[in-house]
Amino acid sequence: MSTGDAGSLRPTLDWASRDVRRILGAVLDGDELSVEDGITLTAVTGPDLLALTVAADTMRRRQVGDVVTFIVNRNINFTNVCIKHCTFCAFSRDHREEEGYFLPMEEVVRRAEEAWSMGATEVCIQAGLPPKLDGRYYIDVARAIKRALPEMHLHAFSPEEVLYGSIRSGLPIKEYLMELKDAGLGTLPGTSAEILDQEIRDVIARGRITVDQWIEVITTAHALGIRTTSTIMYGHVETPAHWIHHMALLRSIQKDTGGFTEFVPLSLIHSEAPMWSKQLVTGVRPGATGSEVVKMHALARLLLGESMRNVQASWVKEGPKLAQLLLDAGANDLGGTLINESISTSAGAGYGQLVPPGELRRLIRDAGRVPAQRDTLYNVVRTLDGDDVSASPLDSVANAEARFGSYRRLIASGEFRYTRR
Repeated sequence: MSTGDAGSLRPTLDWASRDVRRILGAVLDGDELSVEDGITLTAVTGPDLLALTVAADTMRRRQVGDVVTFIVNRNINFTNVCIKHCTFCAFSRDHREEEGYFLPMEEVVRRAEEAWSMGATEVCIQAGLPPKLDGRYYIDVARAIKRALPEMHLHAFSPEEVLYGSIRSGLPIKEYLMELKDAGLGTLPGTSAEILDQEIRDVIARGRITVDQWIEVITTAHALGIRTTSTIMYGHVETPAHWIHHMALLRSIQKDTGGFTEFVPLSLIHSEAPMWSKQLVTGVRPGATGSEVVKMHALARLLLGESMRNVQASWVKEGPKLAQLLLDAGANDLGGTLINESISTSAGAGYGQLVPPGELRRLIRDAGRVPAQRDTLYNVVRTLDGDDVSASPLDSVANAEARFGSYRRLIASGEFRYTRR
């Protein structure tokens, strides 16, 4: 711990309990946070919680400075039809349901082109797993978008989708990922992780990609030079100890591969999730508490920050104001503009489907930090710390749903109704 850090933190650490003071002092001195000590920190309250957040903020400042980033991007969820029945998912529909949709390829490309015209540098593509999907469909989507928009970064296909494409095509995972990369895939979302504990997965999503399969897809992608994000979904039936074991596993993978770009904590949006609304899972909680959200981000900074320096606060899950607060608890990124947010919205998230660049910039500046637009790999595109910053086309969009459509309108419309392939 530097002299300056010691002076600023001493009162906070003095207020903390002996164990917390010992753990935080060691981490600030450069020691790696152990699983055992991480689990101890999940129970902090009061002054101990304050000490945890101050320590995480100090480590954030050391590791990434005062710049807070975001990306201008668009989500394209091309279908909500899915063969899986994950109890946390309110987005998916069975192929027999009237609300199932499937966007044709030309519509997927049109949405990507529209995003590019509005200043987006990335499209994020994830969707359900329709029955009898052509195993090469994901490859065809990547090729079609890159043919139309060679400079657009394609951040697409969860490990679950990669596994599904591999199975449907008959190609091994490595060969399938190589074909995706050749078709223009840039990076993979590290989603479908939820909690990387098989017992928990079997409770909340039996039949979902297994922990071992998730690791195989992720590490194979990293070995091929395809970087990925990493995530956790919490606030359901897991315990705080599961958080720490999950992050420790990610840390271990990162030490081996260096392939993760960021960590994104995703608290459960419970209200429409079947595990809650239909009581499909015994003992499920109504999402994470506010203090758990703060703890998660602070712990991520202390446990992951040295190897994975970008910790994202999701305005979709937590709302813009809490996401802003998390910038003082270890986070250094506010995610993307998204334009079309469907998965959290369908579960009951109430924060809209778009936060324009100007609003993200304001949130960051009001938090006393330096806003910057980044690309998918966290290269800064431009710093936005001045009054003369030109507005983005997205800043003038008064009604995102009217301009870009929405999940609610999509499932109600018959325009792209799913018909079994």
